[in-house]
Amino acid sequence: MRDVLEQLVRWWNAGHPVAVGTVVATFESAPRPPGAMMLVGPGGEAVGSVSGGCVEGAVYQLGEEILESGEPVLQRYGVSDESAFAVGLTCGGILDIFVERVDQASFPELGEVAADIAAGRPVAVATVVAHPDASRVGRRLVVRPQGQPTAGSLGSERSDAAVADDGRGLLATGRTETLEYGPDGQRRGEGMRVFVASYAPVPRLLVFGAIDFAAAVAKLGSFLGYRVTVCDARGVFATASRFPSADEVVVDWPHRYLTAEVAAGRVDSRTVVCVLTHDPKFDVPLLEVALRLPDLAYVGAMGSRRTHDERLKRLRGAGLTESELARLASPIGLDLGARTPEETAVSIAAEIIALRWGGAGDRLSAQAGSIHH
Repeated sequence: MRDVLEQLVRWWNAGHPVAVGTVVATFESAPRPPGAMMLVGPGGEAVGSVSGGCVEGAVYQLGEEILESGEPVLQRYGVSDESAFAVGLTCGGILDIFVERVDQASFPELGEVAADIAAGRPVAVATVVAHPDASRVGRRLVVRPQGQPTAGSLGSERSDAAVADDGRGLLATGRTETLEYGPDGQRRGEGMRVFVASYAPVPRLLVFGAIDFAAAVAKLGSFLGYRVTVCDARGVFATASRFPSADEVVVDWPHRYLTAEVAAGRVDSRTVVCVLTHDPKFDVPLLEVALRLPDLAYVGAMGSRRTHDERLKRLRGAGLTESELARLASPIGLDLGARTPEETAVSIAAEIIALRWGGAGDRLSAQAGSIHH
């Protein structure tokens, strides 16, 4: 929703109905992840993408029909058969796309959800996409963290309670999934499918060391959708003008800053830490803190193999265990033959992506089977 939210809310505020197609499940080599959206506006405008071009035309046509009928549809698009121009995915994947009409009557909570997303407050939207009772398809429940009330309803208290509980679990980890229950929310049943879209705060990329490589990493991290912080204890180097792509530039000792961010609850399992200082007085105290945090998505440190070996000796001397040291990606990045700061940033980003999705970092042309893990 993030990609199309501004336009969707603009039409919603104006009272215009919009057809919204959402990817709710993917199989095999699907081009877009669950949560990808495409809008069909009141004037026939197309905004967003659900497949990178494979089935957009078919979804657009279905959206136009649903704008008229108001009846939501869960549609599966699969492998194209005889003709590459048939409605299907020539890449071999399968998409389940839920297409519905959204307006102030069908989604009265949209304004509040949009405000939460804009403010970085965690919120999840659970939508019934399949049910034996057609009147319950399209029903919605807005889920917020533990202790905060839900809004809307999926049609019964039992369904609301089960989905709210599971939705909070997904929200805590920033995951978006389709869940299946019995018709009244029974956990061991089937028949009701609920798509839970989680909108957790944007994941963070913490770059330590205000050097030229940091500027390139910050720029690429911002491009990948991270909220980027550059931190260095040397104020003469840590300036906003040197790092225009960063969301914030902090002058502080790296280990002290990371410790404070953890204490404030602003570091989670999606946080990426890149240590580019390659100076023991900065990076060793910082890595002592980072490697003892069990939930970081990635901890990488720049330096030669000799620097890495010396760093490991110091960290062992500080009491870090072998399992903690094994979490350190050093020397940082994949072996792409990178030379420039920009190329090095690509190698670092590639390693982060590979670890996130289970990729091996090998050439796809040298492999067989699915390209998506």
